[in-house]
Amino acid sequence: MCFFDQHRFACGDWKWGHFRQHCAKEYRIGETCGMKLIMQTVPVAQKCRLCEKIDTKERRKQAEVERVHRWGRDGNKFRASIEKSMEAIKGLEYEIQELSYERMRRLQGIGNLSAHA
Repeated sequence: MCFFDQHRFACGDWKWGHFRQHCAKEYRIGETCGMKLIMQTVPVAQKCRLCEKIDTKERRKQAEVERVHRWGRDGNKFRASIEKSMEAIKGLEYEIQELSYERMRRLQGIGNLSAHA
């Protein structure tokens, strides 16, 4: 039960920070017992890596949607480009969904850690 800082991002996600204090179970210098407890929580104003990736993919998806709408107004002139963009939108939606699931898994784990703080 060694103590570490916890960095909490604006989106609610977190990551472990620097080691702060040994517990009574670990006597070797430079080693930790393996169980991490929170010494202090450090707020971070930015979003986590996963949320940044989700935001980036959302912006790319929105740009593709706007492009398809613009091309759609011109009729059949850009049919192949529209189909290509629709495939890109489907791919982006899948990637966003996978990143969102990963983020939810991490956030479910934070509830268990908060009880120790």
